[in-house]
This record gives sequence, C-alpha cells and structure tokens, in this order.
Amino acid sequence: MDGYILAIDQGTTSSRAIVFDHQGSVMSIGQREHTQIMPRPGWVEHDPMEIINNVRQVVAQALAEARLNAQSILAIGVTNQRETTVVWNRRTGEPVCNAIVWQDTRTDELVNEFAGDEGLDRYKLQVGLPLATYFAGPRIAWILRNVPGAQAAAEAGDLLFGTMDTWVVWNLTGGTRGGIHITDVTNASRTMLMNLNTLQWDGQIAEDMGIPLAMLPQIRSSAEVYGVCANTELLAGVPIAGILGDQQAAMFGQACFTPGAAKNTYGTGCFLLMNTGETPVFSKHGLLTTVGYQVGHTKPTYALEGSIAVTGSLVQWLRDNLGLINSADEVEELAECVEDNGGAYFVPAFSGLFAPYWRPDARGAIVGLTRFVNKAHLARAVLEATAYQTREVVDAMEADSGVHLIELKVDGGMVANDLLMQFQADQLGAPVIRPVVAETTALGAAYAAGITIGYWDGQQDVADNWAEAIRWEPRVTLAERDRLFRNWKKAVTRTLDWVDEDT
Repeated sequence: MDGYILAIDQGTTSSRAIVFDHQGSVMSIGQREHTQIMPRPGWVEHDPMEIINNVRQVVAQALAEARLNAQSILAIGVTNQRETTVVWNRRTGEPVCNAIVWQDTRTDELVNEFAGDEGLDRYKLQVGLPLATYFAGPRIAWILRNVPGAQAAAEAGDLLFGTMDTWVVWNLTGGTRGGIHITDVTNASRTMLMNLNTLQWDGQIAEDMGIPLAMLPQIRSSAEVYGVCANTELLAGVPIAGILGDQQAAMFGQACFTPGAAKNTYGTGCFLLMNTGETPVFSKHGLLTTVGYQVGHTKPTYALEGSIAVTGSLVQWLRDNLGLINSADEVEELAECVEDNGGAYFVPAFSGLFAPYWRPDARGAIVGLTRFVNKAHLARAVLEATAYQTREVVDAMEADSGVHLIELKVDGGMVANDLLMQFQADQLGAPVIRPVVAETTALGAAYAAGITIGYWDGQQDVADNWAEAIRWEPRVTLAERDRLFRNWKKAVTRTLDWVDEDT
C-alpha cells in the first residue's frame, strides 16, 4: 500500500507531527513548543488555543519537509499528554479557562474531600487509580466549582470535557461545525471516571464529583476510524484512525504485546508500563492499573504503571532555574567530570511524589551536602534521581506481578544520555535496551492508525519492525548497587510531611 501514516504527538512541552513509512522509519518532523503557564506554586497550565494552533503548524511543517500533501497521508494517529484537562464551550469552541496540566496540584483539597472516610482508594476497584491530584476527574470538578457559570453551563449541556486527544480530534474534525467528541480507552482510564471492567463512564463517581455525564466524550477503542479531518484542515478527508495516551502509545510502539513485557519512557516525567494481559491487576504497592490498548473490537489489554512526575523536567530546572547548564545536553558532560555523586542526593518532589508513594505533601530536597560537593556532583545527582525512582517503580511492579524484570526497553529524550542509561542498568541489575527508532510514542499512534486501515498487518508487523540499537549491561557489584539505593531511600524520607495546612 503506497503512502504514509502521520502521527500527531501533543506533548507536555511541545506538539509534534511525524510522518512514518511502512518500515516505521521517520520521514519528517514538525515541532513547536508551547508556553508553560505557572500562575501560582503548584499550578501548571497550558493555553488550549495555542496548542491547537501549534498542531496545525507542525502538521504543515512535517508535510512540507517531506514534500507531501493530504493525498499521500493514508491515516492519522493521535497521541497526547494524559490527564491534562480542557473544558470548553461546544457552541463557541472557546475554553472556559486554561488547560490544567497533569503536573498541577491545585485539586489537593478536593481529593481529600472525595476520599472522605473511605480513604484515597475509595474508587480503586472500579478505576484502578487512587484519588490523587494527578487525574482528570478532580480537575473537571475544580473547574466547574471555580470558573464562574461553569457548573450551570455544564448542566445545561453547553460544556465539553476532554483530555488533549479529545481537544485535538474535535478541532480537526470540524470543531463547532460537527467536531467529533471522543476519547479512547487509554485516555479515559486516566480520568478516574471510567470503569475498567465495562470500559464505560461510571455514573456514580461522576455524580459524586458533580460532573454531568453529558460533558464527557464517547469512549472508543484505540484503533478504529473515528472520522475524517474537516474541509478547512490541511489534511481534509484523511481519516483519524488511532488514539493512544502517550505512555500507552510508547508501549504499543515498543511492541510490548505479551504479559510481562515492559517499557520505560524518559521524558518530562518517567512512565514505566508492564503488560498484564486481558485481566486488570490491582496494585498493592502504589502502582496504577490502566488500559494498555484495545485494537478495534478485540478484548482490551491492561497494564500496571509506575508514574514519576519529575525526571527530564529536573534537567530543565537545573538549566532554567539554577543556570548550572546552558542546554539540557550539557548535563551529561558536567556529570562525567566526577566519578560519583559525592554523597549528594536530589529528590525532585516538586509536585509531591507519585508512584509508589502518592504523597502530595512531599517537596523537593537536596541532601547529603558537604563542602566537597560541586555543581558536577549535583548534575550527577539529577541524573541518578531518575534511575533511583525507576528502580522503586520496578521493585513495586515485581512485587505486584510476581514477575522478575529480565530487561527494560527504553525510549524518550533522556535515553540519549549514556551515563544515565548505564546507571539505570546498574541500579536495576538488568539490561536496558534502546530501539533503533526512538520515537516510539508517535510511532505507537501511527501503528494503531495504520493497523486500522490495513497499512500494517496487525501487531506482528509492529514486532517485526522493532529492532535493538544499543544495550547497556549492569556493571557494578550488588553491594555497591544496594548501598547507593539505601541512601536514596533515606533521602526520600526527608521530603515527606513538608506541606502543612497553612502552606
């Protein structure tokens, strides 16, 4: 089948459009960053109008670079930053406020209110998630309570909710002129509002949070034709045929199709997913139960997930807030100036701690400082923090699943950092493997769309296309590995119970 598949990857820091060929190779990329809006401590917002405008621009960039037009694109796959919440007016297309980003912690009081006497696991058996500021449901409730007129407008049927996949698809398929209001099972499973067993919205939870069901999108599978781009779009008539939340898309792109297969994406945060098959596994060690993917009318595949809030964004913080480096690439060179961390540990609990702790009261800390420590040691501590946090998630995953990690497939921007990848292998005591095509998030969305239209012959083609580029084997002794990790665990305890009611 001649032609190409386009993936739209709407991420936390930028939007990208990537054209893939049948081998899963990148033909062209368009990318634009969007503004990170932080009006108060703990608040993180994006402008949805800026994002949709950027999406249109990056599509044009990618097509121009590859010298293609709409006739050359057979289907579109969409992947997105998950949990980030947009509420907009269906008649005007205008958001009622900025999008509230997944890192935002403003819903802390609401989370405790919804937990009540039953605790943070009140809805866990239905949705696989603890009550936390991370998820979209409490954010919708916050918007309805705090934006003047929003609750009444929602109850009148004038407002729509969506995560970024829903916002992008609604706009591309016509917006106020017949835009399709949908999401897929992977994104819906991150709202706290979808029942994992029925794959439908849970009316009781929505009622508890004061959310009218009419504002929620229709839930669809991860791979089917949802609709076509509208005539006003650059891609007029091209079908949108795949949607996956970014981490599930990376899991799909890494061909993690058998139970026990796992991948870790090193981006703004870190997200480790393990395939658990067709039955949801409910964690007892601080992990999330989520939908991994669903292809058409097949049974859904579930996953256990460990979500880490701050990894790549910690390198950005070192650059932008402290000015210790001029670009993110410099962190590895600086860290290599020293042999170890000099006793310094950096726990980046900027938005509290996610898996496996789920402690919104935690705040970041640098501990173990002496006069010996210099900026190179801090750079190394920044990189090591990512590896330690990943090991904590792997330990929890092994305890929940009973499966020992044999190897870890990795992707995301930080996998270009050889020092980090070697340290990760050392801390896991297992090989770390980077694929030839590192754009696995966008590739996973492209695969879902391509499988839908017959461009690829099912998941076997995905597995056949996957190829190993580089492998890092563990090098350190077990005693050294455990000594470093013991001190990390000690450092984590120093971050807890920091936020009081009056702070």
